[in-house]
Amino acid sequence: MKSPFGPQSVLRTPKGRKWLIASVAVLVVVGLVAGLWSPVSTAVAAKRVELLNDRIARIYTSSYQTKAQKDLVSDRDSKTHDEDSIYTSENPYGTSTSGLYVYFTTKRAAKVTYRVSTTNTDYPDYAATPKGGDSYSTKHEFQAVGLVPGETNTVTLTITYRNGESITRTITQKSSDKLGPEESRLTSTKANSGQNLGNGLYAILGNDSDEQDYLFYYDTHGVLRAEIPILYYRAHRLLFNDGLMYFSASTRYIVGMNSLGRIVKFLYTGDNYILHHDYALDSDGNLVVLATDTRRKTIQDAIIRIDTTTGKVTLLADMAKIYKSYMNSTAFASMSGKATSSSSNSDTTNDKSRHYNADSTPTKKDWLHLNTIQLLPDGSAIVSSRETSTAIKLDNIESDPTIDYMIGEKSFWKNTDYAKYLLTKIGDSYGTGGQHTITYDPDSSLPDGQYYLYMFDNNYGLSNTRPDYDWKAHNADIQTSFTKGTHSKYLKYLVDEKAGTYKLVKSFNVPYSPIVSSVQELSNGTILVDSGTKGIIGVYDTDGNLISQWKMTVIKNIIYRVYQYDFSGFYFA
Repeated sequence: MKSPFGPQSVLRTPKGRKWLIASVAVLVVVGLVAGLWSPVSTAVAAKRVELLNDRIARIYTSSYQTKAQKDLVSDRDSKTHDEDSIYTSENPYGTSTSGLYVYFTTKRAAKVTYRVSTTNTDYPDYAATPKGGDSYSTKHEFQAVGLVPGETNTVTLTITYRNGESITRTITQKSSDKLGPEESRLTSTKANSGQNLGNGLYAILGNDSDEQDYLFYYDTHGVLRAEIPILYYRAHRLLFNDGLMYFSASTRYIVGMNSLGRIVKFLYTGDNYILHHDYALDSDGNLVVLATDTRRKTIQDAIIRIDTTTGKVTLLADMAKIYKSYMNSTAFASMSGKATSSSSNSDTTNDKSRHYNADSTPTKKDWLHLNTIQLLPDGSAIVSSRETSTAIKLDNIESDPTIDYMIGEKSFWKNTDYAKYLLTKIGDSYGTGGQHTITYDPDSSLPDGQYYLYMFDNNYGLSNTRPDYDWKAHNADIQTSFTKGTHSKYLKYLVDEKAGTYKLVKSFNVPYSPIVSSVQELSNGTILVDSGTKGIIGVYDTDGNLISQWKMTVIKNIIYRVYQYDFSGFYFA
């Protein structure tokens, strides 16, 4: 038998025996280190995440933001800054990893544009006119968005005076490395056919993680242009009002951030509520938020208002009361299946935990599961219910909410007190299955009383609180497997309130995602689609032909939503 250490004759010499002993010792040490490495590296990684979480938690405080502003102004104003001594500060407020604060003055009024380039040919140049840059001014202050984290970025400023004279100045910035695991450039699974996708940024609104959560901006080439850390959970939507951008930074906080990256408003959902999935701004600039009342055994069935001036929280609609008889008829279950009265997993029972997930907590009844809210000009609201696959219009949402109408499967609501609210479907098309991101489109070309509703139809038939209902029996096209479904859909309905009808006017198949996901009709006529569980982001033409598509690595299990924003009047002119 051969020795694993070579010819056995070697072992017959004293030198050979010493070599054997040394070799065995090395292997033992290597084995011990290998055995210890996994738990040690895991502990180190956990500590890093903990420290990062603590750092971000400090950033999301008024004291941190106030001090950051004071320090920035003090440093900036210690010297004068003109076009030949431009002041810059990377990420002064801690809210954008590669965001660059830029300040300088000019003796003559001038306009400003900028272009970001890197030596890495994987990243195309990014050009923009910053907020205020389209107006002649002698003071220039803005956040340059578009620098690629971890790269040496060259920012070329073009300064143009009234007489048409232009000068350029360059800033070289070695940007900080990104904090998260996201790609610097997304994998393109279908190259753009050449159609102009615009100069907007795709906001990744929730690539869920058990570690640190972020809001990401990618350009139309799939290049990462900003990384905004949040407390936890996800930023479900970006809203703009009075110079501020509002977004959720956790289950309990919505913040208002200015264009320079400073957080100036911290809005708390209150001790009794946590937000989930969506929010909107009303005509007074207050937030109307989908919420869960943590004191109750039902979830995702409340709508609250947060006054953006005073912070006061008001319950607007208790859907458990509005749909009392139906709610009482449903089984005690959640997305995770049949619910129980208790659980040993604190992450699913402690709503104050950063890991608490109201979607799948096993101790709450998820009988409605609201996932979208759209406010209409007449004071009504349209909400989307995943669990019932129904769109619901509520009148007087901020005073005395009542049901106006519902769009849903007739057989699902049969023999309930709510079947009378269903609009009549025109045509033979199938209904939806757990639809997400319903969007109200008034379209001024339509007659009074008509408008469009479009949505991501997950096309997945599941209602754990209605185990008696067979979705497949009423919709032959619907998918019933969470992992093996073939397709979801983009759907667009024409609603006629006066006639009490709705009909399907457009539909095409998209990559399957049984939960979450989004669609958005863009200003250039294309349609942006996020198939959330697949991590696939695509842009389609109006006929459903795929123009461009990217694949993003899903950190945990979903990318909640992707919307494009032009950031006009905020980051950009």
